[in-house]
Amino acid sequence: MSNENNIIIFDTTLRDGEQSPGCSMNLEEKIKIFEILESLRVDVIEAGFAIASQGDFEAVKNIAKLSKYSTICSLARAKKEDIERAHDALKYSDRRRIHTFIATSDLHIKYKLQSTREKVLEAIEDSVRCARNFTDDVEWSAEDGSRTDLSFLCKCIERAISAGASTVNIPDTVGYSVPLEYKELIKSIKNNVANIDKAIISVHCHNDLGLAVANSISALESGARQIECTINGIGERAGNASMEEIVMAIKTRKDVLPYHTNIKTKEIIKASRLLSAVTGFSVQPNKAIVGANAFAHESGIHQDGMLKHNKTYEIISPEEIGLNKSKLVLGKHSGRHAFKEKLKELGYEPVDSYVNEAFKKFKSLCDRKKEIYDEDIVALVDSGMSEHDKLIKLVSLKVNCGSTRNPKITVVLNYKGKDIEKTKSGNGPVDSIFKAINMLIKNDARLELFNISAVTKGTDAQAEVTVRLNETGLSVNGIASDTDTMVASANAYIMALNKLLFKRKKKNIKLNLSKKKTN
Repeated sequence: MSNENNIIIFDTTLRDGEQSPGCSMNLEEKIKIFEILESLRVDVIEAGFAIASQGDFEAVKNIAKLSKYSTICSLARAKKEDIERAHDALKYSDRRRIHTFIATSDLHIKYKLQSTREKVLEAIEDSVRCARNFTDDVEWSAEDGSRTDLSFLCKCIERAISAGASTVNIPDTVGYSVPLEYKELIKSIKNNVANIDKAIISVHCHNDLGLAVANSISALESGARQIECTINGIGERAGNASMEEIVMAIKTRKDVLPYHTNIKTKEIIKASRLLSAVTGFSVQPNKAIVGANAFAHESGIHQDGMLKHNKTYEIISPEEIGLNKSKLVLGKHSGRHAFKEKLKELGYEPVDSYVNEAFKKFKSLCDRKKEIYDEDIVALVDSGMSEHDKLIKLVSLKVNCGSTRNPKITVVLNYKGKDIEKTKSGNGPVDSIFKAINMLIKNDARLELFNISAVTKGTDAQAEVTVRLNETGLSVNGIASDTDTMVASANAYIMALNKLLFKRKKKNIKLNLSKKKTN
């Protein structure tokens, strides 16, 4: 297939994706996501918005230093200080892109920028020329492009290309467009911008009407050759176009979509699960490609068809995205070598030190579960991968509750090598656990999210618990899995507290630890 039909995948999970409320990631977590993006062979990784914060700057800088395959990109407003800050972070990579933007719709120009079209055109030229001082790879975006007057939008694009932009992006910033309309917009740009042949057309679609993927794909027929997207479709409000859906649509429907990407699709499920573990954002079961039910068949008719030929009800092979059909493989008699090979089969590249720790957890789980599924192992691994170095550890949990008595919880925590204990009653066992932990580890965090889901089927299934805490603007997620829901709840809460301590440390906030007290 010709290079003309190669579609550049521009991933913005670490920038636009992180703007999802409660989705903030620290440096360690961002590097893990970056590594999986490179293993996917993503063409361009938007690592952050360098001027937004010191944390964003450090993330872009460190990712730029580590990059081996992907072009590393930083967002920048049409301001000299933004562009210079982006360059300072990106300069460590040989493959770097500065992505500058400005709003172009009359609505944004009047109310947000409080400016004029003429000044916007000047800002476009100045910002692109400034970025070209640092790199030949400059992308320019028309914020709210889909709601911009077409004639003016074309003038903006022409000005950006003349100033040196090699990629021009036409965002559907608020997810307003529908596929036919968006396709025609890209076509009009292609036909009316005199120098459009000197740049790649990019599209960046939001999912406010559930049309982000459809809009992105519709633009390809009109000449767009870069799609901006995120893992699991995370992003502001209803999210961005989902990378896995776009990539698999292109791969599956060659008859109507004669394009190709460089994405290694067998890494998709691993990327999806890692992001979910890091952010605490569960993937809805019926989500296309990566949802738990995406390859599940319950209907008897469907099952009969699948047994006769899998293509009767599956248009994508699970193996294409990195899923393993085998469910029951390992058990309590399995050895460390078999466990390590299983991790490799599931898409991980485990180091011996981590394998030893994960294997202990696996053997412990085997003693509590009759059947071990691939999903159980993934939950163990991802839970460990998303944790910080633990200052707080759960030593023991004793739960005394029932229909005729108020719950009574005794929690023993280890903090910096010392065991501390508390007994507490609350409005239920989970409430009691959280209150007991809070009395041992003083904090002002507000519980924003508490979610329980089953990792696998059956009464002995692992419970996966997600907790989100917010303390004076510091938002953290904790996720843990265990066959005992109370233990999983305690560990998820403790993981969130560990992350909170990490963020406090960055802000030089001292931990107020209560005195050891036993009731």
